Amino acid sequence: MTALAWLSLAVFLGAYALIATERIHRVAAALGGAGIMLLIHATDAEAAFFSEHSGVDWNVVFLLLGMMVIVSVLKRTGVFEYLAIWAAKRARGRPYRLMVLLVVITAVASAMLDNVTTVLLIAPVTLLVCARLGLPAVPYLIAEAMASNIGGASTLVGDPPNIIIASRGGLSFNDFLIHMAPMVIVLMIVFVGLCRIMFRDSFRYDPVRAAEIMQLDEREAIADRTLLWQSLAVLALVVAAFVLHPVLHYEPSVVAILGAGLLVAATKVTTEQAIEEVEWPTLVFFMGLFVMVGALVETGVIGRISQLAVDATGGRLGLTTMVLLWASAGISAIVDNIPYVATMSPIVADLVQANGGGEHAQVLWWALAFGADLGGNATAVGAAANVVIVGIAARNGHPISFWQFTKYGLIVTFITITLVTPYLWFRYLS
Repeated sequence: MTALAWLSLAVFLGAYALIATERIHRVAAALGGAGIMLLIHATDAEAAFFSEHSGVDWNVVFLLLGMMVIVSVLKRTGVFEYLAIWAAKRARGRPYRLMVLLVVITAVASAMLDNVTTVLLIAPVTLLVCARLGLPAVPYLIAEAMASNIGGASTLVGDPPNIIIASRGGLSFNDFLIHMAPMVIVLMIVFVGLCRIMFRDSFRYDPVRAAEIMQLDEREAIADRTLLWQSLAVLALVVAAFVLHPVLHYEPSVVAILGAGLLVAATKVTTEQAIEEVEWPTLVFFMGLFVMVGALVETGVIGRISQLAVDATGGRLGLTTMVLLWASAGISAIVDNIPYVATMSPIVADLVQANGGGEHAQVLWWALAFGADLGGNATAVGAAANVVIVGIAARNGHPISFWQFTKYGLIVTFITITLVTPYLWFRYLS
């Protein structure tokens, strides 16, 4: 690699260390790192702000912004209080049952929506129900972030990297259902069991609070029924447009912004009220992170690391698949999986063609998808959903440190990737 590539890698690792150790605020670390990347010409304004492959992913930023506005309006209706009471009553106040219910809902919703939208919707419910039952919210939020990444892996629209893979590999919505979804179901069953072990100290049952919850009528929580129906109608249109993306060809970001604009225009909610729940620090953090990772793309660092991993396999499909799976998980734990997949997908496309281009060789696409999607669970910055959850938690007085998330994430990532390894081998390579 060139001297500039090594320098950009050093800047990224320095910023990452500051984020991980929380010596300074993560937004300051990301913006500082982005600024230095621009200063040393590891990237430039054209690449940082306009490049599809190495710039700020505005689709992610505006998807988040649009959905945050919709969630802000929904919050005014009391629907999150309604759902919190409903969930607590269905779980009969039992902490572990509640976690199972919430993570399953999160995983299923993430398969239909994207995982970022799902955590934006489920996090407010979680905070409210935990407050009602006197439970620590952090374990529930961490579990939901991980469930969203696992569940999102099952469909084309569930996780942004899957959309990139589908486009480059010519894969359909049904291809993901057939090849990814069966294993995701197994992983979710295992994950539910892991939650019982990892968060066992958090399941403190309070019979008094549980009895109080059972006496509540969730319907009384609805504060504005007219606004609720208006909001649900817009949300339904947004969800339908997400699912029909292969037909309508509207990017999720466009759908989210249109939905937010329609909701504000059609209701009595003011602009100031609509944006008061927007997580501005989270959006700025993403921008800084994208610029830093984009600089690694521009200087060839990510491509070089990926190519070294591929070259080490000597062209053998089985070994290439395993290296791709584990390397993707490892790299996606450190850098956001969206720019990583964008960088890696042309290499995988060439490898698929080199191995005949048939369904047998498409195992490489599934290895990339599983590795990138599940590897994002390893750290607090590995996936967009993780960053959003950490931001929401901090805003509501439940800070999640980098290492608090990561100590659970590394366990979940290692176990899920380990389980995927024989699945890919015996289904496609044996």
